Formats: sequence, C-alpha cells, structure tokens
Amino acid sequence: MPMFQAPYRAAIIGRTGRGDYGHGLDVAMLNQPKLTVVGVADDDPKGRAAAAKRLGVEHAYADYRELLDREKPQFVAVAPRWIDCHKEMILACVERGIHVFSEKPLAPTLADCDAIVTACERSHTKLAMAFQSRYSPRFERVKELIANGAIGEVLEFRGRGKEDRRGGGEDLMVLGSHIMDLIRGFQGDAAWCFARVTEAGQPIGKTQIRQGAEGLGLLAGDRVDAMFGFTANPAVAHFATSRPKQPGQRFGLQILGSKGRIDLGTGWVPPAYLLADPTWSGAEKGTKWVEITSDGVGKAETLGANSLPEANRLIVADLIQAVENDIQPRVSVYDGRASIEMILACYASQLRRGPVEMPLTERSHHPLEWLG
Repeated sequence: MPMFQAPYRAAIIGRTGRGDYGHGLDVAMLNQPKLTVVGVADDDPKGRAAAAKRLGVEHAYADYRELLDREKPQFVAVAPRWIDCHKEMILACVERGIHVFSEKPLAPTLADCDAIVTACERSHTKLAMAFQSRYSPRFERVKELIANGAIGEVLEFRGRGKEDRRGGGEDLMVLGSHIMDLIRGFQGDAAWCFARVTEAGQPIGKTQIRQGAEGLGLLAGDRVDAMFGFTANPAVAHFATSRPKQPGQRFGLQILGSKGRIDLGTGWVPPAYLLADPTWSGAEKGTKWVEITSDGVGKAETLGANSLPEANRLIVADLIQAVENDIQPRVSVYDGRASIEMILACYASQLRRGPVEMPLTERSHHPLEWLG
C-alpha cells in the first residue's frame, strides 16, 4: 500500500516546441477520481500559460524540478514526445519517490533505459508507458481468440511501420516501438534478433549514421528487415519498414496461424479482423474477414472512436491501481525498456552481420556508435 492516501497530487511536465505534451498525456490526468492536478512545468512561457489554462491549475513553473519540490506530487506525467529529455525528467521524479506516466519511446539508448529501471527499483516507484494498444479490449479479445484456437497453431507474426517519409530507422524507433510492444504482449521476451539495415539497397556504414529528429538519438537506414525469436514460444516475429514512393497503409501486426490469421492495428479501438482460412487470403474459398470488436467476433462495437485520450486515462487509472496494490502496471518500465532493446538489437545484428542473443550484452553504447 502507498504511504499516502487519495486524492493523490498529480502534476504534468511538458516541453512546448520540443515534444509538447505528447499525445494528450497531460489531459489524461484530468477527470481521475483519485487525482487532483496541482501544477504543470514547461520552459516555454506561452506553452506554459496555455497548459495551465487547459489543465485548470494556478501553479505553473518554468523548471520542472521546482514543480516537483514545491508541489510535491505523487504522480507525474512525463509528456514530451521528444525522448532526449525523458531520462532526466523521469529520474528527477522517481528519485523523489514520484510515480510516472511516460510518453513512448522510453529513451534513446539501453544505458538510459537501464538507468531508469534501476532508479525505479531503488526508489520502489512505478512507471507506466503510453502504449495504448495493449490497454484495448480488442487486444484482449485477440489474445482470447488465439488461446482458444481460432487461428490454430500460431506460426508467425508480421509487423510493419507506417513507412512514410520516416521509413527505415526513424520509423523503427517511433512507430516500431508500438509494434515491438504488441509482439511482446503476445510472445513475451525476445531471445534473439537477426536483422538487416540498409540504405539505398546497401548495408549501412558510418556515412549513413545520423542524429534522428525529435531527440531520437542515432539512426540509420531507409529499410529495416528484422526477425525475432522468443524464449517461451517457437513462433518467430518479423518487423519491416522501408521508404516506398507510395506511403504505406500497413502499419500494424499480422498474426498467422495454421487455421487462419488475425490482422491487428494500433490504438484504443484498433482495427482488428479475423480470417478463418489456412491459406491466409480467403481468395480460393471466398472466406470473409470478420471484425473483432471489444465484445467479440462479429459483434457490434460498444466503445467510441479510436481515441488515444480515453486509452491514456485508462493507463493512468491502471498506474494508480498498481501503486495501491504494489504491482507493476500492465505496460511497465520493463516493457518500455524491452521495446527499445528489440529496436537496438536490429542495429546490433547488422553490425555483427548475423543473429544476436538477447538481452544484449553490450548496453553502455548505442550499437551505431561502434559502426561510426
């Protein structure tokens, strides 16, 4: 049980112009029966004033450390979408015993992620990640269908990024983190990765390494093709992203089994469809795709639109419950780190020109630093 009682004090850290407030992580703290929002921090004056008005708070700070020390919140949303600031902001919170709701991805490097995990463990604080798809009732229905044999024996997973102008290394980090987390939601921890990262059809070299936008850290490649194996399940998972002339419409995950397939998108109410056909196409037998809703296969959807704010509010409620019961949130700091490890394993495999075992043994440097 926590050493404090509801209603708990909550605050938000944003950074206007450099990640802003993510995908509505600030307002996810509102309308929570067990939270009272007491302040916000943002080093941009206009952004700070707008956030204070939006959140209905009087206390707004340029320095987030001053916010933490003066307002003494028990829960904080680390909201910026840019991830170069995540480590410092999260550490400032957890070292003060404050529980965190963090925008994804967690951090640019495994060293940063390890530091965050260690700090959470040392301070006995909880961190929940903004991976909304894993909180969706449709995700749960898909898991149930697989467990009940709706597609037979699961043979493989196929995930792709958005494949827009960010296709390749940037897509791998920004959108690939969602797909990696979804795959882990079904398969558990990865045991190995075998990947090829290329630029214009050639293996990446030091001249292709670049600093990513939005504080993403080192990136490379306009195409990534990766395969993962898992400790608890023989089915492999593939992830790919490229930069075609026509932007992709394939962002999501395909789950392929001996009796059929399930296609699953992302979000609070993600697109989800079942095809009960072992050929995986439906063309020969005329098998129809059937929608999977929060209530089951072919049933009417009772939830609203695919709304990230609704999912974020559920994540915050889950974080509060995790703190109250001293358990991990559904998608915790360990999941945040694991998705980054799968992403960076792609570069490690390319550097080695072969498969790499996971967890990765080299964690102090980004794999691309060795290539550079």
